[in-house]
Amino acid sequence: MSVTETVPAAYRHAVVPHLLVDDADAALAFYERAFGAEPRFRLDGDQGEVVHAELTVAGAVLMLGDARDDLRSPAGLGGTPVILHVYVPDVDALTARATAAGAELLEGPADQFHGDRTAMLRDPFGHLWIFLTHLEDLTPEQIAERLAEANGTAGATG
Repeated sequence: MSVTETVPAAYRHAVVPHLLVDDADAALAFYERAFGAEPRFRLDGDQGEVVHAELTVAGAVLMLGDARDDLRSPAGLGGTPVILHVYVPDVDALTARATAAGAELLEGPADQFHGDRTAMLRDPFGHLWIFLTHLEDLTPEQIAERLAEANGTAGATG
C-alpha cells in the first residue's frame, strides 16, 4: 500500500509569488507568527522600506516588498483576485495558528471532493490564502465524479 504525500510533488516547486504590502515589516512578522514562515533574506532601501525580502511557508518560497505608487498592495487596489495555495502537513493546526495571529477565517478546514482538506484565510494585508493538506490521490475522472455527486448531478448528461 502506498503512502499519500501531504504535499504533492507537483506543487513543491511552483511559480514564486511576489507580494506587495503596505507595511512589509509587519507582514514579515505576521507571516512568521501565523504561517510559521522562515525568513531567507531582505534588502532595505534608503528610506527604511523593504525593497525585497524572501521567506518560505511550508518550504514554498515567497517574495515580499513594500508597495509604492506604481506597484500597489491589495489594500491600495480595493482587494485582490489572486489566491495563494500552499500545501501544508496539517491545515487544521495552521488555521488555528493563523487565526490566533490575526488572519481572517473565510472558510474553515473541511475535506473537499478533490481529495484535499482546505481552509481559506485573508491576511491583515489583504492577501487571500488557501492552505491544503492532501488526503488522497484521485484521478481527474474521480474528482469530476465527486464534484457531480456534491452538486447533485451524478449520472446527469448534458
